[in-house]
Amino acid sequence: METNQERPKNYLVESILVTIFCCLPLGIVGIINASKVNSAFDQGNFEEANKASADAKKWTKIGFISGIVVMVLYLVFLFAMGGMAMLSGAGQY
Repeated sequence: METNQERPKNYLVESILVTIFCCLPLGIVGIINASKVNSAFDQGNFEEANKASADAKKWTKIGFISGIVVMVLYLVFLFAMGGMAMLSGAGQY
């Protein structure tokens, strides 16, 4: 079966990296969608493969952005707590 359809990107590597380093639940959703791309394409479901690719990209991007936001908020919290400890004199002996 010869087709001129191009295989869509599956974003599996990106989804795995987001799962490990940023946001576990959203990365898993990205992995699930990424795993559907190749099988749908190989079965000839090009529309489903493109949708799964778009969904994998979306969830990977959302997971990455939310992971970065959480990390930044955590760092702000740590610096704020460190500043509060210095202001209260908790570090003095």
